[in-house]
Amino acid sequence: MLLLRRFNRVRITSPCSVRLLSVKPISSVDDEKQLRCQDQSTVCEALSCYSNDWQKALEFFNWVEKESGFRHTTETFNRMIDILGKYFEFETCWALINRMIGNPESLPNHVTFRIVFKRYVTAHLVQEAIDAYHKLDDFNLRDETSFYNLVDALCEHKHVVEAEELCFGKNVIGHGFSVSNTKIHNLILRGWSKLGWWGKCKEYWDKMDTEGVAKDLFSYSIYMDIMCKSGKPWKAVKLYKEMKSRRIKLDVVAYNTVIRAIGASQGVEFSIRVFREMRERGCEPNVATHNTIIKLLCEDGRMRDAYRMLDEMPKKGCQPDSITYMCLFSRLEKPSEILSLFGRMIRSGVRPKMDTYVMLMRKFERWGFLQPVLYVWKTMKESGDTPDSAAYNAVIDALIQKGMLDMAREYEEEMIERGLSPRRRPELVEKSLDETLVCR
Repeated sequence: MLLLRRFNRVRITSPCSVRLLSVKPISSVDDEKQLRCQDQSTVCEALSCYSNDWQKALEFFNWVEKESGFRHTTETFNRMIDILGKYFEFETCWALINRMIGNPESLPNHVTFRIVFKRYVTAHLVQEAIDAYHKLDDFNLRDETSFYNLVDALCEHKHVVEAEELCFGKNVIGHGFSVSNTKIHNLILRGWSKLGWWGKCKEYWDKMDTEGVAKDLFSYSIYMDIMCKSGKPWKAVKLYKEMKSRRIKLDVVAYNTVIRAIGASQGVEFSIRVFREMRERGCEPNVATHNTIIKLLCEDGRMRDAYRMLDEMPKKGCQPDSITYMCLFSRLEKPSEILSLFGRMIRSGVRPKMDTYVMLMRKFERWGFLQPVLYVWKTMKESGDTPDSAAYNAVIDALIQKGMLDMAREYEEEMIERGLSPRRRPELVEKSLDETLVCR
C-alpha cells in the first residue's frame, strides 16, 4: 500500500504516489540508518506534492507521525517549515521549531533558520527576520554562518539597503566577528544586482577597490552576471579575459556566465568554443551549462542541434531537468511536437515544475487548443502536483475562451475553496448576475 494513497483514503483525495515507508526487518545499525534515510526522503517527496497547499501538507506531516510511526527528522521539519513560511504561517513555523527541540534527530540547524529568514524577508517582514536572528542564542546558533544567512536572505529578496545597514550602518548587530570581508561584499553586490540598480552595482564594484577588498572568483562571477543582465555582455567577456590574465581558475558557475555572455555578444558558436575549453581545462559542465547552450541554439533556430545536445546529456552523466525542456518548449510552434516532447519528459523521469505546466497551458490557450490544456492539467494532477493560482488561471482562461463558462466556474470555486484568489473575470460575473435575475 502506498504511503500517500493510504493517507489520502483516510483524510484527503490526491493521486500523488510515492514510495512505501519501509517495513523491512532491520538486521544491523547500518540497515536502520539506510532505511531511515529512505523514509525521510519519501516523506520529503510527499510534502513536496503539497507545497502549494500548506493545510494538506501539515495534515500529512502530522498524520505520518501519528499513524505510521515515522519519527520526523530535521530535514522533514525544515521542509514543512518552508511550506508554512511560503504562506506566512509563522506562528505554526515556530510551534514546529519548538517541537524539534529535545529530539537529537530533529534539532533545529542553520538550514532551519535560513528558511525562516528567507520566508520572513520574502514577506517583507525584515524586523521579524532580525528578531529571529537574535533568538538564535537559545539554539546555540547565533554565529557567523547564521549572520551570513540573514544577510543573504535580505540581499536575495531585494532588501539590500537594510542588509548594508546591518553590516556597516550605525545600528550594526553585535555579532562579534568581522564583516569587512570579501564574502559580505559579494552578498551585497549581488543584492544590488537583484534590485537591477546597475549604477549602484558599478559604484559598489569600484568601492570594493577603493576600500581594498580583495575580489575573488565569486566577485567576478557576480559582476559578469550584472554586465549580462544590464545589456553589456561584451564587458562580461572583458572581465573573463581579465580573470584569465590574473590566473583565477574559473569554476562551473563562472563558465556558465561567460558562455551566456559570449553567446549574447558574439553568437552561439563562440559559446560552444568556451564550452569545449571548459572541458579541456577539467571543469565539467553541469545541467545549467547545457541548458544555456540549448537555449542559445533554440534562439538561433538550430532546433536539431538543440535536440542533439538533449540526447547527449545523459550519455555524459548530466541528466536534463525541467528548465532544459522549457528551453525547447519555448521555441516549438506545433502542438504535436510539444506534446511529444512533454511525453518524453515525463517518461524520462523529469518532473515538470509548476512553471512548466503553466507555460504549456498558456501556449496552447493562445493557439486556441483546449484539449491539450486539459491533458496537461490532467498530467499535473496525476503526478500529484497541487496547482497554484497561475495554473488555475490558465485552465480557466482556456475554458472561457471556448465558452465553457460552467466548467470555468467550477475551477474558480475550487480555487476559492483552497484559499486562492481568482482574477475577476467579467464573463463569469455577468453570467452569475444573469442567473440571479432569472431566479428572481
